[in-house]
Amino acid sequence: MKAPVVSLSSDAEGFEDLPDDIFGLEPRPDILHRVVRWQRAKSRQGTHKAKTRSETSYSKAKIRRQKGSGGARHGDRNAPIFRKGGMYKGPVPRSHAHGLPKKVRRLGLRHALSAKSGAITVLESTAGSAGKTSELSGAASRLGWRKALVIDGPVVDEAFARAASNLDRIDVLPCQGANVLDILKCRELVITRSGLEGLVARLA
Repeated sequence: MKAPVVSLSSDAEGFEDLPDDIFGLEPRPDILHRVVRWQRAKSRQGTHKAKTRSETSYSKAKIRRQKGSGGARHGDRNAPIFRKGGMYKGPVPRSHAHGLPKKVRRLGLRHALSAKSGAITVLESTAGSAGKTSELSGAASRLGWRKALVIDGPVVDEAFARAASNLDRIDVLPCQGANVLDILKCRELVITRSGLEGLVARLA
């Protein structure tokens, strides 16, 4: 598989050969679905909470005598059946994370990269950027980036990241932070040469 090579100051400068075992697979929706579910479950805060009948604020006195009223035999107003009573088996703070084998996670990243076949661009480098949002915005418009994810090397260029932080259509990640969800959400996948080396080493 080949991808066009561009730079921030010019258009296409040739083509780069991408390894087929990483970028040339037939995407499997089941693998992608499992990895996305794992990512989203892991990122949930799990701070949901509902009060039980022991936590609601109400009188604990017996609301009426046991017999003779013609009503049911209730002990107090905190029962779930009453308004403002406690909830029965409501949500409690917990972690929603679940396990997923590393082999499946690595395979999911390969299939996500392969799913972007035809929308991958290799960027010469992000170094040398002046850190100006206007310059990066102009370069992105010229290169046709509508919703791009830029995967850089192990260390993201600080000036480039600062310029991209003001643009909602450009996200920047180091190669170790590349993940299935962000790759699938973007429309254009831009990988620097150092980022490509990092991804190949990570998935080797």
